Amino acid sequence: MELTIFGRFHARPGQAEAVAQAIREVSGPTSAEPGCLAYQAYRSIQDADLFYIHSRWVDEAAFEAHAALPHTVRFLSVVGPLIDHPLSVSRTLPLEGY
Repeated sequence: MELTIFGRFHARPGQAEAVAQAIREVSGPTSAEPGCLAYQAYRSIQDADLFYIHSRWVDEAAFEAHAALPHTVRFLSVVGPLIDHPLSVSRTLPLEGY
């Protein structure tokens, strides 16, 4: 069953551009993964320090494989210290799937 991921990243003061750059760097390799159906990053217009990543995966196994890849591990190690909250990634299914 297709899996949709929502990631939320709120930058620490003065770190928004570093968060944006980290997201840009991981976008290409992630989008190219065979299990990735869609990948899009967003920046809030109400809070310039707030970013979201929305991605769709063929299934949970594809996302698990993504989580273990070097570009993902590197992204998480870079972005972790730049955000002001614990990592927030939600794995979701369409409401119709429940």
